[in-house]
Amino acid sequence: MKRFHQLLYTGLLFIGLTGCSKYLDKLDNPNLVTDPPLNGLLAQNTYNTGYNVYRMGYTASYFMQYQASSAKGSDTDIYNEVDYSTSWTAIYSTMMNLQQMLNKAVQDNAYHHVGVGKIMMAYNLNMLINAFGDVPYSEALKGGELLIPKFDDQAALHATSMNLLDEGITELQKTGASLNLDAASDVIHGGNVEAWIKTAHALKARFMNQLTRKASYNAGNVLTELNSAYASNTDDAMMTVFRGRSPWNQVAYNNTVLLLDGWLSEQFVDALDGTTFGVEDPRLPLIATLTQFGDYRGTPNGAGRIGTGTDDEESYLSVNGYYSRGNAPLALVTYAEMKFIEAEAAFRADDKPRAYAAYLAGIAAHMNKMGVSAADRDAYLSESSVSVGEANITLELIAKEKYVAMFLHPESWVDGRRFDYNYKDFELPEGAVLNTFIRRLAYPNVEFSRNGANVPDISGLDERLAFDKP
Repeated sequence: MKRFHQLLYTGLLFIGLTGCSKYLDKLDNPNLVTDPPLNGLLAQNTYNTGYNVYRMGYTASYFMQYQASSAKGSDTDIYNEVDYSTSWTAIYSTMMNLQQMLNKAVQDNAYHHVGVGKIMMAYNLNMLINAFGDVPYSEALKGGELLIPKFDDQAALHATSMNLLDEGITELQKTGASLNLDAASDVIHGGNVEAWIKTAHALKARFMNQLTRKASYNAGNVLTELNSAYASNTDDAMMTVFRGRSPWNQVAYNNTVLLLDGWLSEQFVDALDGTTFGVEDPRLPLIATLTQFGDYRGTPNGAGRIGTGTDDEESYLSVNGYYSRGNAPLALVTYAEMKFIEAEAAFRADDKPRAYAAYLAGIAAHMNKMGVSAADRDAYLSESSVSVGEANITLELIAKEKYVAMFLHPESWVDGRRFDYNYKDFELPEGAVLNTFIRRLAYPNVEFSRNGANVPDISGLDERLAFDKP
């Protein structure tokens, strides 16, 4: 770990961070391209991929009503167009650096670096298309003089992300690589090749399950991928090394010094405190702060604060919480998520016994990961509204529990749209400018300023993306 920190803070490793803050900036000035070592690029790209998950998760957390703004009528809360140039730029910067890593690794026969690079490219690309739809890819990472890359079809790019995962697995299975993955430089899996292969299969299951609206969806194929994915919480793809505070700890800390942030939504709090489902979830105290009244209270999205915002009249992300404590791990892919994907796929395959078993296992896995006591975990699992029996398992129950387990993760927004936000008592934000829940992001200003002629027209933020259509 010490070696990683030494690498992380050297100009050799992060020369690209200042040299390519935008993917088009690098195209503007090819002299910024350097020749960093492969394991330096590995450290840079695993770190930045993890941080991109946080960036997109932060945005999605408002749409999925995990968080709510302290300000009444906040643009994000009520679905006004917001400029996401920072996230767009960060993802493209990462993808440019991944392409640099891939080019160098292919040249050097560093097969395992190629494999990991392709898996991370698939992850970043998939996040991008699930937020923005059609995006530049085939022409965007070539460098040279191409300043106005075309936008590729999002459905085709979903297939591209799947192909990248397959190619990544193939590369990782090769022997005789010229360079091993450096454990200290890989901040996701510590250089473990088998762990990356499992993660690739887990992502294949996730990406396949994103297409449940499509006639091509095949639950059996999803279940097959899961056989090669995670077997326990120890397999999870997690980032635990950070420059400074971990991102959600920074959010929680900011709120303690009156930079108001990390306010929990009424929807999420009510789902866990017994209001919505009549059962208290033991995970809530491991996430949220108590109010001055000795209970948990969320803020309605769009409504803003009810008091001063400084006197604990509502609940926030806790600086001691599982997700937001110091050096809290940042989850990219988890075993709990895989169990809920299994539950859904088995249900759609009309295998209710398997669906029910996976549903219960997903709850238990997530509670174990968070540190819920065995007694509290088992008491929750025995509640009649949770322990419904295999004959009574439903997609609604699976979606409800997955919603909790995917707290703050960007994939939860994909689920929300796939399920048409059909969570109990889920309501539009107060003052929403749309008459339906948000389905996509608007293209960012940075792309209009650089590549405006190619930016597609959209009908509004209620426009469904490709995965969200039959």
